[in-house]
Amino acid sequence: MASTHRAPIEEHPDLMELRARHDRAAATPRAQMIEALAVLTGLYLAASPWIVGFSGFTSLAVTNLIAGIAYTLLLGGLGNSYERTHSMAWAAAAIGVWTCVAPWVVAGDVARTSTITSNLITGVIATLLALAAASAARDRTEGSRGRGARGTRSMSEDR
Repeated sequence: MASTHRAPIEEHPDLMELRARHDRAAATPRAQMIEALAVLTGLYLAASPWIVGFSGFTSLAVTNLIAGIAYTLLLGGLGNSYERTHSMAWAAAAIGVWTCVAPWVVAGDVARTSTITSNLITGVIATLLALAAASAARDRTEGSRGRGARGTRSMSEDR
């Protein structure tokens, strides 16, 4: 019985190129700016009931706290493990949309000027940042596909 030795999947050239591309994407000033603003937005969303003064509306305060923590965790990891978290930007965008509608949807009569204003502004900013993060990931993927057309070798040509 002949045994063949195969290199681990972590050493596959395509996988190594993919990781290098994601590392380059996470190191761009645009990605770093999006990540920093997203972390600040998520932290504000989590703390907004106490900052704006609607912590008495327990249902909305808990909703904002959970949504803010989740948003921060989803987009805050872009710098450390971009290849695994960039697709989570779509979930963060959903949290941003949820933040916009939460004052009207959560239990209790919490739709006040302060809650609506805070959640709408924060939700729109959160959604735009998440879409920007998703766009940055898409731009990197499309940019690597287009290299073959510009005269450089594509990953499929390396095989």
